[in-house]
Amino acid sequence: MTKDEEYTRRLLRAQGSRWKRLLDVQAPYRWNLRRLRPGFTLEIGCGVGRNLSHLRGAGIGVDHNPHSVNACRQSGFIAFTPEEFRRSQHNAGARFDTMLLSHVAEHMTFAEFVQLIREYVPLLKSDGRIIVMTPQEAGFRSDPTHVEFFDLEKIRAAVEQVGFSPVREYSFPFPRLVGRIFHYNEFVSVSRRRN
Repeated sequence: MTKDEEYTRRLLRAQGSRWKRLLDVQAPYRWNLRRLRPGFTLEIGCGVGRNLSHLRGAGIGVDHNPHSVNACRQSGFIAFTPEEFRRSQHNAGARFDTMLLSHVAEHMTFAEFVQLIREYVPLLKSDGRIIVMTPQEAGFRSDPTHVEFFDLEKIRAAVEQVGFSPVREYSFPFPRLVGRIFHYNEFVSVSRRRN
């Protein structure tokens, strides 16, 4: 369901809602991502480019939905389907400071998520980081395309499978309890390679 044109239209509608633009509801999330100082970022599951916008041009997106990739390109971002990315000049070892997976894990099983991370880890610099963001309970329940719930413990287990360990884990923008009722509360995990 996340690969079709309707899913892309849904993302664009949600992102382009007039009230969301007037209130700039993305401001805290934009601030949160920027304060992590991700550097040159490879965003896996970039959707229609919300985080690429937050990164202000310091990132490249990959998404399995060709309609979403097209929406990113129309907004001026560099984005590829996985097949296009594999053939691109950007698919070069140790190029990226950060791999960002924002609201991606919950759309797949644990094993699929580990495999996805494993595929792109070689593109990270030796001191590169993995940033994972996932919805908490209310957000998870709000989307029929969600497959598996990923809390901080499950994110930790996934990144450890590829040789990384969390250096920072937290609930954002509100404390953890709020995630049971507020759709937009999320888990944030930042990991580095284990020495």
